[in-house]
Amino acid sequence: MKKLNKIICTTLVTLSFPWNVLAYSDYIIPGGESIGIEIKSDGIMIVGFYKVNGKFNKGNPSIKVGDRIQEVNGKKIETVDDLVTEMENHASQGSVELTIIRDNKTKTIELELIKEGETYKTGLYVKDEITGIGTLTYIDPETKIFGALGHNIVESNSNRLVEVRTGTIFRSSITSIDRSVSGTPGGKNAKFYSSNVYGYIEKNTSSGIYGTYKLNDSSKKQLEVATLDEIELGKASIYTVLEGEKMGIYDIEITKIDKNNKTKNIYFQVTDKTLLEKTGGIVQGMSGSPIIQGDKIIGAVTHVVISNPSSGYGISIVSMLEDGEK
Repeated sequence: MKKLNKIICTTLVTLSFPWNVLAYSDYIIPGGESIGIEIKSDGIMIVGFYKVNGKFNKGNPSIKVGDRIQEVNGKKIETVDDLVTEMENHASQGSVELTIIRDNKTKTIELELIKEGETYKTGLYVKDEITGIGTLTYIDPETKIFGALGHNIVESNSNRLVEVRTGTIFRSSITSIDRSVSGTPGGKNAKFYSSNVYGYIEKNTSSGIYGTYKLNDSSKKQLEVATLDEIELGKASIYTVLEGEKMGIYDIEITKIDKNNKTKNIYFQVTDKTLLEKTGGIVQGMSGSPIIQGDKIIGAVTHVVISNPSSGYGISIVSMLEDGEK
């Protein structure tokens, strides 16, 4: 537990689907571009409770933060607006029947609607989408599969994995950076251009987000994929954006390789003076920044060590490619 308290995901804040090709390419296009991320949840996420008439709604004791509402009185809903509409349609009945998903199991729960003045209220805080910033890790030129982040996206209030209904990655531009200091991780601030879509998110997993890349980047340089056994201690670099949309290359030193960890295979220290001066080390929003050693892509940045933000963790690129193909 002590060790876990020292690390934090460097961003924000799974649907299985068949791929036509089940083997990743030996050469892939490295990312490094800053991306905006939007995921629309599969079900309406319950993220908290509020008081109605001065007290919390006791008509829903079996509902928990992290539950996902799928139906209201048997009708499928996808957005918060859908939920509000169905609640209003059945308000006069005094309660509604919710079909929810909890721990991958379906449950049916009756929710009492409480009248406050002339309005019926649920006492539930809900959310149907997550928006944030991260870094593109790779594009497979053969399959057009992309991978980003190197870790999953969770809803911050419930700490639950966000299940994907639909999602996009899109253009973003870095406007400023809050530096990391010991005990407090910094972060990238960005302007989003959500109409400029780069790709469509289809999976949110422990090793990153994956989907189909829509742009034609065939002219970009490809790098050979390195296995975990090929990674060496010593010099490497990361690709990431610190200002606007200009990607830079920054030096790191790999200090440890862990072949037994699924998502934290690479331990590293930032040695680049420019990066340290600008960011203090690793900041939120760098998740997914590809790690390059020699002429091969070896992994992606995933976490910062809170107590020492010039240090970080990375995931093997093979782990990401394998999860992206499933």
